[in-house]
Amino acid sequence: MLRIGVIGCGTIGTGICRAIDGGSIKAELVAIYDRNAADADKLKSSLKSCRPDILEIIDMVKQIDLLVECASQEAVYKVIPVALLAHCDVMIMSVGALADEKLRRTIESLARDNNCKVYLPSGAIVGLDGLKSASAEEVYSVTLTTQKPPGGLAGAPFVIRNKIELDKITGKTVLFEGPASEAVRAFPANVNVAATLSLAGLGFEKTKVRIVANPALTRNIHEITVEGAFGEFTTRVENIPSPANPRSSYLALLSAIATLRKISDPFQIGT
Repeated sequence: MLRIGVIGCGTIGTGICRAIDGGSIKAELVAIYDRNAADADKLKSSLKSCRPDILEIIDMVKQIDLLVECASQEAVYKVIPVALLAHCDVMIMSVGALADEKLRRTIESLARDNNCKVYLPSGAIVGLDGLKSASAEEVYSVTLTTQKPPGGLAGAPFVIRNKIELDKITGKTVLFEGPASEAVRAFPANVNVAATLSLAGLGFEKTKVRIVANPALTRNIHEITVEGAFGEFTTRVENIPSPANPRSSYLALLSAIATLRKISDPFQIGT
């Protein structure tokens, strides 16, 4: 049985652990960790059948087959290279960290040298298969427009730096327009989807991102438009925000669970 360690005991990490605990992911939850020890303790005590150890990364990787990162872009720098050097496969949720080309190349090299796999779930968007197919020929443009209730953008570095008073926004307001390379730094907890889209298509500099605060919304909306030699397509998904964290879409957690099910299940359909 696949032995899993989870870094980050927030919304997504907790959801993954509970899915393993409930049996919907056929794997063994060996260890968890969060820099906030109280969060790790709280998660461990909430589980019914799993009894994971609380271990720091250097000890965790000695006991697992797959490390699941659900913490932050900063954590990707610290834990993913350690896991790959220990011959562990990894799943990265904070995909925005990979906008750093040096980090991305390091991870690619370590994975190749240590015969490891790096999994990047689709997150809160749809249409990646279409983009990857379109990329077999020339792709002219990829644009992501993300709309969220203002509260879902609270704490973003861009909002803080520009002293944006989110509670005073009364109508649909474009806060940011620019390349994905800038968007993932400006809104690191909100647009990991922009990084995933960039990796599947034109890269971080050529993928365009628009961030919109819309107080009329109760859902997070991601619209993707792709133009290329194949023609054009647009996808739109209206995500219910996670009840525990309005900055995160529920679909992001579901994509992580689906990826882990696929990894752990020897019986594959449609692959």
